[in-house]
Amino acid sequence: MEVSRVRALRGPNLWGRQTVFEAIVSCTEVECGIDNVEAFETRLRARFPDIDILQTFSRRNAVSSLAYALAYATLRLQTLAGCPVAFSRVTATTEPGVYQVVVEYTEEAVGRMAFELAQQLCAAALQNLPIDLTDRLTRLRELNDDVRLGPSTGAIVAAAVKRNIPFRRLTQGSLVQFGWGRKQRRIQAAETDTSSAIAEAIAQDKELTKSLLSAAGVTVPDGGCVSSADQAWEVAQHIAAPVVLKPVDGSQGRGVTVNIEGRAQINAAYAIASEFGPEVIVERYFPGHDFRLLVVGDKLVAAARRDPPQVIGDGKQTIAQLIDVVNADPLRGDGHASSLTKIHLDEIALATMATQGYTAESVPKKGVQVTLRNNANLSTGGTATDVTDHVHPELAATAVAAAQMVGLDVCGIDLVSENVFDSLDKQRGCIVEVNAAPGLRMHIYPSFGKGRAVGEAIIDSMFAEGDNGRIPLVAVTGTNGKTTTVRMIAHLIASSGLTVGMTNSDGVYIGQHRIDTGDCSGPRSARNVLLHPDVDAAVLETARGGVLREGLGFDRCDVAVVTNVGAGDHLGMGFVSTVEQLAFVKRVVVDNVSPEGMAVLNATDPMVAAMADNCQGSVIFFASDRNHPLLATHRAKGHRSVFVDDGAIVLAQEGVEQRIALSKIPLTCNGAFGFQVENAMAALAAGWALGLSWETLREGAASFINDTHGAPGRFNMFSYHGATLIADYGHNPDAIMALVQAVIALPANRRSVVISGAGDRRDIDISRQTEILGHVFDDVILYEDMCQRGRDDGEVLALLRQGLQNASRTSYVQEVHGEFLAIDTALDRLREGDLCLVLIDQVEEALAHIEQRISQSVVTT
Repeated sequence: MEVSRVRALRGPNLWGRQTVFEAIVSCTEVECGIDNVEAFETRLRARFPDIDILQTFSRRNAVSSLAYALAYATLRLQTLAGCPVAFSRVTATTEPGVYQVVVEYTEEAVGRMAFELAQQLCAAALQNLPIDLTDRLTRLRELNDDVRLGPSTGAIVAAAVKRNIPFRRLTQGSLVQFGWGRKQRRIQAAETDTSSAIAEAIAQDKELTKSLLSAAGVTVPDGGCVSSADQAWEVAQHIAAPVVLKPVDGSQGRGVTVNIEGRAQINAAYAIASEFGPEVIVERYFPGHDFRLLVVGDKLVAAARRDPPQVIGDGKQTIAQLIDVVNADPLRGDGHASSLTKIHLDEIALATMATQGYTAESVPKKGVQVTLRNNANLSTGGTATDVTDHVHPELAATAVAAAQMVGLDVCGIDLVSENVFDSLDKQRGCIVEVNAAPGLRMHIYPSFGKGRAVGEAIIDSMFAEGDNGRIPLVAVTGTNGKTTTVRMIAHLIASSGLTVGMTNSDGVYIGQHRIDTGDCSGPRSARNVLLHPDVDAAVLETARGGVLREGLGFDRCDVAVVTNVGAGDHLGMGFVSTVEQLAFVKRVVVDNVSPEGMAVLNATDPMVAAMADNCQGSVIFFASDRNHPLLATHRAKGHRSVFVDDGAIVLAQEGVEQRIALSKIPLTCNGAFGFQVENAMAALAAGWALGLSWETLREGAASFINDTHGAPGRFNMFSYHGATLIADYGHNPDAIMALVQAVIALPANRRSVVISGAGDRRDIDISRQTEILGHVFDDVILYEDMCQRGRDDGEVLALLRQGLQNASRTSYVQEVHGEFLAIDTALDRLREGDLCLVLIDQVEEALAHIEQRISQSVVTT
């Protein structure tokens, strides 16, 4: 078995909306029928008892390939590691013994490790070799614990998903973006982007926090900040009561010792606290329970009583054994990824037990409670009991006041008091700490009582009711016309005053500024646009390559536009060999239209029209012929339709029509260029779907100019010595046919064309282009550039010449090496009244060369 490629599809893709790995797996003849391999199933089960899938495959498939075992082993390994995955699929390709293996993942690193382990398992079973699965599975679980979102961040993300707010994890840690563009917000664990650095600094400085709270009338413990054990003893003597020692800059209960007195205990506690920083707080110890109050905005949203880690004797087991029993609880784990934390038998625990007369080997009597730590943080093994419903309103108001005094919008208040039923002035209690970025797991998964929707509370504080953090998003795909349609849609939206983020095959644009160059029609560029804080709306060209390579760069769109499929392009690449398969790829954008959104579909292209059945939202059909059967039926049902009638583009619904004259749309050249009319219809339909005003649509269509600035390389027209020069990036037979129809409509004494061919296209597609051109153009200049995309020198030119064998009009053919030399050759042959079509490859460079030649000719003249 050989794995030649593994892709992580990080967005909606051919296989569904879930994130998946797609691997190309080649199997030998023997591996294509593992049910015939003696003892394979027995060997695999012996090494991986939890896999139970081979019989299922045998029932479903006449022959079960090793690829199926690989898929299900990968899936099962992830579930054992704690990943909630359920989807896998294996599809045979057109190549014998080659399969596409697709497996869902939730954490990419975990999925990759599981896939590699599954390969090792299958190989070991096939070759009857030993493999230590236990150790590998342990490492897989540990990796999942390390990379997945923790309980706090995970709860906030889950709340966002529930409200249909998109999210993106920006790091391997807990930094997460919610929403897109100008509407985006960010969190780091339970810290929001409105938490100021000053407020966090105050919360970190426990002494400063106490002084501010005291100034606000909030009860805080007496004490002071010291930098030596002698000073700690002096402050303790002044307090004349049991004290607490803790580092000034500390968190999660680290370095805290409570309820101590006497010089020896204070010296020992100071040594522990000073490990976390040179300054240590000494303050009065208040007896009572440890409570955590969670404030979000101006509300108390949760409260929990925290109890220190402890065990209950049974008269038989030692304390060490009792701790092992407690730690065996599946809810307990290391760190903060699990609901509870394991209890550690460390020096602090041993010292705490010693004050109670116990050692780790002591056997407490049945029912006797042994406290293992004096502080009650969950991170040291403590437990939590929800008391939210019992908090006194005045106590809740005190907690809110404390949070606001420090300046935190999400705040954890540590309270020591007898209870939460009464206000602080009616009992002995005080606020001992105010925490930024508080842990949420004690409120989400309390040891006792019900969990609280604290993630929802934080999301509700960040996004107003009804706001899902999304900006208008249009995705455009098709074989031809994508870039022009994208640019015109972006222009229409910008005409309404919004800043548009746009991706296309020329680059990434934010407003009028291009921030990236090259072919940017893939998911990475789409994500970059949605990440930009200035973007009000996004228009994204979505090419087939990006969908196949990584999936979509967004979870759903408001409008999906499919211009056409036609005879297709790039066929034979990426296991997409037929027009039907290509249409399936391009349909992904339609599959992921939001229920409230719309798909704009070309009614005259059967492959595109059929996509309507897969749209969750509404459909707008467009066609030049108002009487096209599908469009006419759609219009008769009262649905939105766009067509051409009496020299105007008509946008119609339920008998109401809006007309925009073709003479007012420069892109169409008064309707002479049919393919540009189709592009304009698609763009206007998308603007209509977004709810742009009719005035905006009319003004935007009238001001969109198809020049080298507005749509470079898309039927750009120039005048050269009285001849007409057209530059276009046409690169497949459908595009060539559309260009030919436009050229025929233009007057010319003699027509010439400059063309090369992309080497990664099929032979038939390369030859078909010149076959079309040979019936329309007198002169054909063929050129070969430096990049042949896998072809040998001269191979593309030979295919282009082959297409001209039966040319009915072409009388002159010349071969040139280099794009610019080919352009110069054609220009030198032009005479007044001629027309030349230049099919450019290097769009910007070729256009710059043409403009330079034109400017030089003007100077010479």
